[in-house]
Amino acid sequence: MRIRFWLSAHPCHPHHDAASNGGPLRLEGVNKELLETGRNRLVLCAGLFTFAFLVLSWRLVDVTVLSQPHEPQVDRAIALPLERADIVDRNGVLLATSIATASLYADPKEIRDADRAAHELVSVLPELDAKDVADKLKSNRRFVWLQRDLTPHEEYEVNRLGIPGLYFQREDRRVYPDGALTADTVGFTDLDNRGMAGIERSFDQVLAQGGPPLALSLDIRIQHVLHDELEAGMQEFKAIGAGGVVLDSRTGEILALDSLPDFDANHAGEAPADARFNRMTLGVYEMGSVFKIFTLAAALDSGSASLASSYNATHPLHVARFTIHDYEPMGRWLSLPEVFEYSSNIGAAQIAANMGAAVQKAYLERFGLLSPSHVQIDERGIPEYPADWRPINTMTIGFGHGVAVEPLQVAVAANAVADGGILRNPTLLKRRAGGDASGVRVISERTSDEMRRLMRLVVTGGTGKVGTKPGYLLGGKTGTAEKASKDGYLHHELLSSFVGIFPIDDPKYVVFCFYDEPHGNASTHGFATAGWTAVPTVSRIVHRIAPILGVMPVDETNPDIQRALWVDVNPQDRKLAAN
Repeated sequence: MRIRFWLSAHPCHPHHDAASNGGPLRLEGVNKELLETGRNRLVLCAGLFTFAFLVLSWRLVDVTVLSQPHEPQVDRAIALPLERADIVDRNGVLLATSIATASLYADPKEIRDADRAAHELVSVLPELDAKDVADKLKSNRRFVWLQRDLTPHEEYEVNRLGIPGLYFQREDRRVYPDGALTADTVGFTDLDNRGMAGIERSFDQVLAQGGPPLALSLDIRIQHVLHDELEAGMQEFKAIGAGGVVLDSRTGEILALDSLPDFDANHAGEAPADARFNRMTLGVYEMGSVFKIFTLAAALDSGSASLASSYNATHPLHVARFTIHDYEPMGRWLSLPEVFEYSSNIGAAQIAANMGAAVQKAYLERFGLLSPSHVQIDERGIPEYPADWRPINTMTIGFGHGVAVEPLQVAVAANAVADGGILRNPTLLKRRAGGDASGVRVISERTSDEMRRLMRLVVTGGTGKVGTKPGYLLGGKTGTAEKASKDGYLHHELLSSFVGIFPIDDPKYVVFCFYDEPHGNASTHGFATAGWTAVPTVSRIVHRIAPILGVMPVDETNPDIQRALWVDVNPQDRKLAAN
C-alpha cells in the first residue's frame, strides 16, 4: 500500500500503478535509489566526523605545543645539552661542577587567581616578594620566571600546592664546593651558565663543550694556607685589602692565588664590587722598595754597578724641587749590598741615575713589568709608567715610585731574577709532565747568583729579619710604599709587601704577600711597614707549606750553606784597610 502510494506520486509516472506492466523492474530501480541515498548520507556523515576530528586534532596541537610558553631549553629527554665541564685542582680536587636543578616558571594565562597563587608560593618560597610574583602572574605574557635553581625540598613544596599554570624547567646549576676559597681565580657563571669571571670566563667555550675536567695548577691545600694567613693578617692589621701568590719557580705554575676581601662564588651576584675586584691581577700599585730587586739586578747585569760599588747616603738627596730620603737613615756611605740590605732610597736612586733611563726601561721591559701579565684570566691590569721618562722619574722608579704594576708581576719578575735569570710566564693550568717551561733569559746566571746572596742578606740582617724563622733558607725583599693620590703621596696610607723565595740557594717556590693600608699595633710597636706585617705572614706560610711541598728544613749554620750565600757587605772598607 505504501509502495503504491509512492509510485502514484512519482512525478515521472503519473498514470501507472502497481498492477501495470514492468512493475518488478520499477521496484528494482527504487531500491537502487534508496541504497544510493543511504550511501550518500553515510559519506556525508563520515566527512563531517573527519572534519570534526581534524579540528579537534589541530586544537590539541595548538594547546599542547604551539601555545605553550617558550622554555629556555627543551626537555632533557628530547635534547640533552652538553653539561659544563668540571674544574679541578692539580690533584683532582673538585673546584667547580654542575648539578641538575629545577627552575620555577609560570604561564600567567593559566593562573586563575594570581593573588592567591602568589600568597601560596611565598609561603613555601619566602625569599620571593608576594607583590612582585602577583604582578608577574597577572601579566599578558605566556612565560615568566619565578625562581631559578630550587632545592629538591622547595620543588616538592611547590608541587604540593597543586597550582595550575606552574611548571619546572630542568637546568644545570654551577656549584663551587670551596665557596670563597678560589673565587678570584676560578671565577663564576651567570644563571645561564655563561662564564663571567676568572677561569670560567677565559675558558668559557672549552668548558661549555663538556668533556674531561679542566685541571688547574692550583693546589687547594696551599690555597687554604695562603688564604688563612692573609685573612688573619688582614684582621690583625685592620687592612682594607690583601693579596698573595705561591709560585713554582721552575714551571711558573701558580699553586695559590688570593685576593681579599673575597666573595662566595655560589652567590657572586650578591657580592660588592670591591670583593669581586682581583687585587693580584687587576689592581696596579706602586710597590715601593720591592722594585730595588730589579734596579740592582739591572745595574749589576748592565755593568753600571758592582757589589763593590758604594753610594753617599750621609744626607737626603735633593733633585730640583724633590727630596729623596731614607726611612731609617744610616747617615753614611753605603755599599751596594748595604743599599739593598737596609733598603736605602738614596742609594737606589743613585744606582738608577748611574744606569740611565734607557737601560732602566729596557730591563723593566725584559722583566715583563711594563706590559700586562700573561696569566690566563681576563682580569688583568695595565701597568702605568711615565710617558716622558725624565731623570727624576728614573731615580724614583729606582726605589719603586713612579711605575704601577700588578702584584703578580712582581712575584714572576723576582723569580726570574733569583732563579738563574730565566723569566717564565705564570700559568693557572697544570703543566703536563715534561711540558715546556723553558722561558727566556733576562739576566745572566752570575747576576742571578749575586742577587740571591743579596736577597738572603735582607732576611738575615736587613729589613726582612723581623718575624722570619730558620729552617728553609728564605730570601727576598720588603717593600713599603706610600699610596699615591691626585694631591701627592699619602704618608699614612701604605702598601706593605714582601716577596720571599725559598730555598734561596736553589729556588723552588716564591711566596708574595701584601697588605693594603695596614695599621700598626702593640705587637708591631705601632709600625705598619712590610718588615712588621708582610714578612711574618710570608714566613708563616713558608713554614706551613714547605712540608706539603716536600721541602725539608736545613741547618742554616752549615758552613757550605753560609759559604754559598755569603756576600761581602763592606768591600770598599776592606780595600781601604788593606791599603
